[in-house]
Amino acid sequence: MQDYNKTKKQLINELFDLRQNVSELSISELNHKIVEADLKKERNFSSAFFDIVGALVMVLDSKGKIIQFNRTCQTITGYSIEEVRDKYFWDFFTVPEEVDKVKTAFKELQTGRYPNEYENYWRIKDGSLRLISWSNTEILKSDGTIEYVISSGIDITGRKETEEALKKKIQELARSNTELEQFAYVASHDLQEPLRMVTSFVQLLARRYKGHLDDDADEFIAYAVDGANRMKELINDLLTYSRVSSKGKEFKETNCASVINHVLNNLRLLIKEDDVIITCDELPTVIADSSQLVQIFQNLINNAIKFRSSKQTQIHIGAQDGGKERLFYVKDNGIGIEPEYFERIFSIFQRLHDKDNYPGTGIGLAICKKIVERHGGHIWLESEPGNGSTFYFTIPTGGNG
Repeated sequence: MQDYNKTKKQLINELFDLRQNVSELSISELNHKIVEADLKKERNFSSAFFDIVGALVMVLDSKGKIIQFNRTCQTITGYSIEEVRDKYFWDFFTVPEEVDKVKTAFKELQTGRYPNEYENYWRIKDGSLRLISWSNTEILKSDGTIEYVISSGIDITGRKETEEALKKKIQELARSNTELEQFAYVASHDLQEPLRMVTSFVQLLARRYKGHLDDDADEFIAYAVDGANRMKELINDLLTYSRVSSKGKEFKETNCASVINHVLNNLRLLIKEDDVIITCDELPTVIADSSQLVQIFQNLINNAIKFRSSKQTQIHIGAQDGGKERLFYVKDNGIGIEPEYFERIFSIFQRLHDKDNYPGTGIGLAICKKIVERHGGHIWLESEPGNGSTFYFTIPTGGNG
């Protein structure tokens, strides 16, 4: 009986140990499966991210062979991963004449002597070239040597083509503007002498024969004199316009308060005659062509007086600090301007009113615009018919010349 109890007890212990081993084995297997599932999930996530990312992503080994090649690479190049895996990337994508340079660059990349960001042209499967901007990241071994290189690229072919086209247009525009300025200068300068002769003889004709001929003759002579004087004014204004860039002075520190004093002195008779009230804020010092700033303010103030309303003319000159630029403005209480003319008035020889009521050639604001742009700023206005106008313009704080 005692042996039976002993055998029974051993059997129970063995069964308990067996159950314990089976339980431990199940837990171990379960943990293993959980780890495997997590790793698979991470691999799936990494693979999905690798494929959906918009950039070209390529994984290379330390010798430059392609290990992985994402979906964007396949789409842009036309090659499948099977076609390029374990091949040197320069065998597929490098322009033949640059193969040696690319090989050398890859070796230098591993030694840290080559920039991690660069651009190069890829020849894709259809034979065309694409400009790719690359960034490289090295995956190192425990000994510090490179195991993998992950290259991430963006296809900038379209952007580069747009930049080149824009650069070409800018160069063409600059050349065209230079030619136009030269033409305007030569034409206006060379026309001075024959026009002076025509004007002199027409004026002589008016003085000698006015009242000695019939009324029609006097009227015709008057038209000829007026036309000659207007032509002289147009040529002089065209010459002034052409000289904004070609004859502009060096940019220097310019006290704007002194500029305004100069302008008010030039216009003192007109200001007194029309009983104009002019107020002015404290103005800054800027880097500019002082003589051209005089032109801007004189044109704007002169226009404010010319296009006055029935009220006493009031003009205020102000300035604000805009950080990288200074904002200036000239505000008046004149007749104002319709919004549809805001752009037109800055074009050369554009007039909104007849010359009998408002004399001038219509070039003053065009000159202001050209001067402001030469300084790297811009000019615009706010206005309401019957409630005056405010002209704004900016000058960069550091100058642009």
